[in-house]
Amino acid sequence: MTSLSVEMLAADAVEPITSAGNAQLGIAVLAGIAVIVLLITKFKMHAFLALTIGSLALGSFAGAAPAKTIASFTAGLGSTVAGVGVLIALGAILGKLLADSGGADQIVDTILARTSNRAMPWAMVLIASIIGLPLFFEVGIVLMIPVVLLVAKRGNYSLMRIGIPALAGLSVMHGLIPPHPGPLVAIDALDANLGVTLALGVLVAIPTVIIAGPVFSRYAARWVDIKAPENMIPQRPSEDLDLRPSFGATLATILLPVVLMLAKALVDIVVDDPEQGVQRVTDVIGSPLIALLAAVIVGMFTLGRAAGFTKARLSTTVEKSLAPIAGVLLIVGAGGGFKQTLIDAGVGQMILEFSENWSIPALLLGWLIAVGIRLATGSATVATISAAGLVAPLAADMSTSHAALLVLAVGAGSLFFSHVNDAGFWLVKEYFGMDVGQTVKTWSVMETIISVVSLAFILLLSLIL
Repeated sequence: MTSLSVEMLAADAVEPITSAGNAQLGIAVLAGIAVIVLLITKFKMHAFLALTIGSLALGSFAGAAPAKTIASFTAGLGSTVAGVGVLIALGAILGKLLADSGGADQIVDTILARTSNRAMPWAMVLIASIIGLPLFFEVGIVLMIPVVLLVAKRGNYSLMRIGIPALAGLSVMHGLIPPHPGPLVAIDALDANLGVTLALGVLVAIPTVIIAGPVFSRYAARWVDIKAPENMIPQRPSEDLDLRPSFGATLATILLPVVLMLAKALVDIVVDDPEQGVQRVTDVIGSPLIALLAAVIVGMFTLGRAAGFTKARLSTTVEKSLAPIAGVLLIVGAGGGFKQTLIDAGVGQMILEFSENWSIPALLLGWLIAVGIRLATGSATVATISAAGLVAPLAADMSTSHAALLVLAVGAGSLFFSHVNDAGFWLVKEYFGMDVGQTVKTWSVMETIISVVSLAFILLLSLIL
């Protein structure tokens, strides 16, 4: 397909693709989501294919011409990958450098060496939150599990007293803080300011992770009092390395993109004059692309070269970091296509009218929709993408801060009650050697606490800002 034809498709997708009434659109939405849920849960189909088929089904049920539905889906997929795909790739590279260089282990060992036994759960949540900033949830778990099991074994702790804080730190970062895929897609869909979302996300994340981590772990350890399984302690990534980057350099590299993006948000608020030199500079260096790219380039020296990596080894590390995220990029892209199909079908206007007629606050509505899709599909990313697409029109007249809070509300809803249809549920169950009931009492309850507590703080912030 030529670039001209792609542009024509995108232009066509701006026009409504159907003239269906609200009743038919409502049925079409439910049917489209039902198709996605059925394909993922019953037929175990990959989320990319399920979202693609669900988008086409949505258009058909809404009475749209197939060509217009395809045009909407294609335009949404392309714009989402263009806006978010590069950021996910850069985040994956930074995370791989952090893991392979031993930087993650350096942070872990440094903090643990300076922590008393009584403060160990707080140290675990701190470590997981720092490591969870640039890493995908699954990668973070793989990195943290050896630490959790070793600390629990050597200190004779209940596994839940150490494990729950670590899982809480990783999960909160995954659901609320960019550059994780879910928050990035929601920011793109709702046209929210990334810096403001990041700042507010950190404000919400801190009390949430304390309550769901160290505080809840006291009760989780009573409900499920188990020891670390001997056969599940894997080798740590840096055990074969002769050199490791320093703690300070590693921490500075991880926080660099966060600092740059927050600096841009702060300057935008204080200066608010695009012609000022300071704001023009921060607009560039604080953009997500440049901030993450800068962290990756710096990381090649502060992490890779500090660990003794040759140029060839660095190239291999970068190459290996990109292959595992192919599936994530496709899911995110298809989610963007589904979102655009929803918008072009007129579903957004229907949701807007529904919200007004039933007087449901936009933040609560976004959270409830994400909760429903999360419970049905088991995927936090699919829940975030779909819910953001449905409530996107509600953000049109919102202030910058409230649009950011809507992003966070959707992200919070996407974490609600992980259960047997979530891959993360089984990952935690197997690593910690628990049965299904024990996993529900600990992991599933922890996820629900994160979702509900973060929503409470989001609603509180909405009253203040």
